[in-house]
Amino acid sequence: MNITTEQAGRISIVRVGETRLMYPILSDFSAAVSALVTAGRRDILIDLAPVTYVDSATIGCLMDLYRQVTNAGGHLKLSGVQKRVETMLTMTGAQNFIEIHSDEPSAVKSFGA
Repeated sequence: MNITTEQAGRISIVRVGETRLMYPILSDFSAAVSALVTAGRRDILIDLAPVTYVDSATIGCLMDLYRQVTNAGGHLKLSGVQKRVETMLTMTGAQNFIEIHSDEPSAVKSFGA
């Protein structure tokens, strides 16, 4: 899976480099975010800019990651969410829990950074 992580101050940015985020590659994605939580990183931004499609397993994975980060006292947010992906998040109610930002600068700012 094409995924990278970088630090922007206290914020960890996870960049997904796939256009389709689906079940077969979710274990690598989940492991990358979980490793950040284990390492003590609490403010995590997932950049989904290139992602044009997510399946139901991805929504479940995002909700699990949200719970992990929240239970650790942190915040999980999304940026660069394309319309089709936003529709899926809205249809499932995930947007009621996970903050969605149109671009990375506004998402970073929302952390108070």
